[in-house]
Amino acid sequence: MIQNIVWNVFHRPGLSDILDILIVAVIIYQLLMLTRQTRGSAVLKGLVLLLLIVGVSDALGLTALNWLLMSVISNGPLVLVILFQPEIRKALEQMGRGAIIEKKRHDENDDRERIISEIIQCLSNLSRRRVGALIVFERKTGLKDVIETGISIDAEISSALLENIFEPNTPLHDGAVVIRDARVMAGACILTLTEGRGISHELGTRHRAAIGISETTDAVVLIVSEETGIISMARGGKLTRHLESKSLREILEGMYDQTNGRSWTQVFRRKAKEAGTK
Repeated sequence: MIQNIVWNVFHRPGLSDILDILIVAVIIYQLLMLTRQTRGSAVLKGLVLLLLIVGVSDALGLTALNWLLMSVISNGPLVLVILFQPEIRKALEQMGRGAIIEKKRHDENDDRERIISEIIQCLSNLSRRRVGALIVFERKTGLKDVIETGISIDAEISSALLENIFEPNTPLHDGAVVIRDARVMAGACILTLTEGRGISHELGTRHRAAIGISETTDAVVLIVSEETGIISMARGGKLTRHLESKSLREILEGMYDQTNGRSWTQVFRRKAKEAGTK
């Protein structure tokens, strides 16, 4: 049976067959997305393994085993409805309210807005209390070597978590935090200081470390001065100081959504130009 299906797929594909395969592929993909990080994902893996065993038993001519497994699979639709009842109900509810793709896009937008708000809140609170902070945002250049110098965290971004990391006299407060997409990957990471000259003497180790990592990678670094509470950004070996909430939002929106009207590089250039005129 399995051999006949495989032969038909590869030797007699018509337009309707291709359309049929695409529809089944979409259904399987949506099922995988619905069961991701749920108990249903383990059940789905078990079903895939069962199908593989059926194929192997059919190819090896294990008639008794193949008959037994095919008897189980023949009742597959009923078994699937029972096992995936919560996921099927969730999918039907989403279809009733609107397209699943639109909901996913809406969830992504909400998550991006939450991340940006959490980071801004954290930086504003630390700035007001004059608590030093050093946050490195990984971009195209991987920072695995930097992450490995610190303590692994791999947690969701939140203002409370970041503030707690930089709280004085705590194990992780001394060093940099590395953020990859929507995850806080590590804390207490060690950065190489810049060797550039002409840097103001009022800038401390945090600022020199931020400039150093931005010289060798495309990372964007946000710094809170422990002495003054001033929020700064390092990028491309250059430092932009005196950032307020509005500028921070523009920078973060540019990093997390490159389709925005103004990219974060434009914000950086504007701030650098403003700083040069002061």
